Amino acid sequence: MSATSPIGARVPMIDSVDKVTGRGKYTDDLTLPGTLVGKILHSPHAHARILSIDTTAAERLPGVKAVATGKDTPVKYGILPIGHDETIFAVDKVRYIGDNVAAVAADTAEIAEGALGLIKVDYEVLPAHLDPERSMQAESDFIHEDKPHNIEKEYHHHFGDVEVGFAKADYVRDDRFDCAEVTHAALEPHSTLANFDPDGSLTVWSSTQVPYYLMKTLAATLEMPEEKVRVIKPLIGGGFGGKSEVIPLELAAAVLARRAGAPVKITYSREEVAYAHRGRPRTIVELKTGVKRDGRLTAVEARIIQDGGAYCSYGVVTILYSGQLLNAMYDIPNVMFDGYRVLTNKPACGAMRGHGTVNARFAFETQLDMIAAVLGIDPAEIRRRNLLKAPCRTINGLRVLSYGYPECLERVIERSEWRAKRRKLPFGKGIGMAGSHYVSGAANPIIRSLMPHTTVELTLGRDGAVTLYTGAAEIGQGSDTVQVQIAAAELGVDWKQVKLVAADTARTPIDLGSYSSRVTFMAGNATLDAARQARERLLAAAGLALGAESENLVWKDGVFARRNNPRPSIPFAEACRLACGAEESLKFAGTYSPPPEAQGGKYRGAGVGPSPAYSYSAQVAEVTVDVETGQVTVERIIAAHDCGKAINPLTVEGQVEGSVWMGLGQAVQEEMVWEKGRLMNPGLLEYRTASTLESPPIEPILVESNDPEGPFGAKEAGEGSLAATLPAVVNAIYDAVGVWITSLPVTPEKVLRALEEEKRRTSL
Repeated sequence: MSATSPIGARVPMIDSVDKVTGRGKYTDDLTLPGTLVGKILHSPHAHARILSIDTTAAERLPGVKAVATGKDTPVKYGILPIGHDETIFAVDKVRYIGDNVAAVAADTAEIAEGALGLIKVDYEVLPAHLDPERSMQAESDFIHEDKPHNIEKEYHHHFGDVEVGFAKADYVRDDRFDCAEVTHAALEPHSTLANFDPDGSLTVWSSTQVPYYLMKTLAATLEMPEEKVRVIKPLIGGGFGGKSEVIPLELAAAVLARRAGAPVKITYSREEVAYAHRGRPRTIVELKTGVKRDGRLTAVEARIIQDGGAYCSYGVVTILYSGQLLNAMYDIPNVMFDGYRVLTNKPACGAMRGHGTVNARFAFETQLDMIAAVLGIDPAEIRRRNLLKAPCRTINGLRVLSYGYPECLERVIERSEWRAKRRKLPFGKGIGMAGSHYVSGAANPIIRSLMPHTTVELTLGRDGAVTLYTGAAEIGQGSDTVQVQIAAAELGVDWKQVKLVAADTARTPIDLGSYSSRVTFMAGNATLDAARQARERLLAAAGLALGAESENLVWKDGVFARRNNPRPSIPFAEACRLACGAEESLKFAGTYSPPPEAQGGKYRGAGVGPSPAYSYSAQVAEVTVDVETGQVTVERIIAAHDCGKAINPLTVEGQVEGSVWMGLGQAVQEEMVWEKGRLMNPGLLEYRTASTLESPPIEPILVESNDPEGPFGAKEAGEGSLAATLPAVVNAIYDAVGVWITSLPVTPEKVLRALEEEKRRTSL
């Protein structure tokens, strides 16, 4: 490897110039000759049967080129094989306000909007199920007739013996936590451009995190051969999980394009994005924990209810993550989990940054501090006493090889001056701590198959050109840049010499997409595999020319030479020419699949939770609480993140800061507000994310545990820090004013109510 290896270097993202200059193209920037505007008609009712749809007037409107309804597209789909319950447009009934009923393609947006107003739909309104706890008690008018009591899925796991664990405990605590529904609020709205060629093949440009899954779903719902469908991912203006499954407009644009015989583009309005949703569900966590007097955990029992909305989406995975990842953080000998994914007449919830774990971790880390307060133990110390001893396997079968959480704890304790500040700051000022973790990709793919989780192809040209072909989706996390760095490091060339072609299903090999923080670990390992094959071919060619065996050669800064005699030497481009021989280029395919040891147990639901590696984070938050107004101001957050190895510290720090920022929003202000099934804050003005004025200094600390199976030791960096922010803030509020907040977001009203209740309690 070169002495100037890019591994560990602060390399600017390879798409940064295009983004900051405006030269880069997002889906809504794209157009083709004759492109029509697509618009979708949405349901005004939360739950209703469709008795009839009359599109005659809309079809006759001048400028309208195509109209589509559910009868034209009845094929069901879904991101999970066990959850195919959606159609492109509603067929029999609508299941939430905003559900898709019909679509129009027209010459202009104004004509398309006018045509939507001419479509007549006759509905029979049905009772709406809007609260998850009441919905799961329903006896009739189920949202899906094959889902009695509106329960999408329920899981019941018991590892060890919690009754024995609680019997051994010196203190048992039982609390209820309620986390509001939140959404991604990505700056770029969903957008899709679809076009059919004369030969009947379809090309779709879309703002998607999962080009491969979108290709498969387009082929299935339009009943086309997969080889006739091509998906291209342009630049993405934020995904965070909201684009990690197929969104109806992606399919609707293709349906309209086929019917109109012309390209069609649909770009959602901000309100439509909010109703497309797929964000983090409202989650109710009933948590019971037993500990010894010294704070060591003896048993944990969790009952978790998620409001999943009207369709399955990623729901099965989401509810399983919430229970499975109670483990792999601390040493818990006995765990019971009862999880319920409940259907309601609201937009479907899906994957959002920290998928499935955030709300359960908020409950656990908050309750851990509650227990520490009762036992008189420092919150940092109670965490130390329950650390894992890696490498290990948890009681539910999760394999942990690298475990940087202890170092993360020590680093934030030191940086924050924890010992000098905790319980010693003036009343109204406090400091709090929490931890979190996440997977480095799922060890088991959504589609069960024997194919690799990812494949990367690397080509060497006779002139020394290096090109990577990857199906991985860059969504702003820096994965394209990481793959380039890995290839350059292994080949001993400058990273700027490596070109990259990405996320085009007709040109790049299969990758399952950007979700569950899988790309650096999985596509990175596949890139490393391809680059190692190329390096061995180059060493063999150079060795033949230099009269030396491969193992007696060194390569440094793009030059091959004998180990003990640097002259003569062969430049990289010459080695490529020698390796290619009579060929114009050589191609090497690298693949990655998690090892069998990482794939978990055999019980029902065991496929969700296992990962080849887990990241860890510890955080400390400092807050000020105004006891007169209840306003909480977060003054500072320190976040230590175990990323295995920071291949690019610049982008890792950015990912940690972004995770903390999103966690902060959920902690103190973000909430989707519903009124009889209607979203009351569907825009960025009403749905309040933290502005730059409200964002505190965020101090990232990178901890490198060097995972033995990660590429150059790297593992997840984009999600694991989010979940710790919520409980760190709530725990800091307790340190500041002595009250616990158990529902999110933390609003001034909740703080004042808790202060008043504490005042009444202490005056008795």
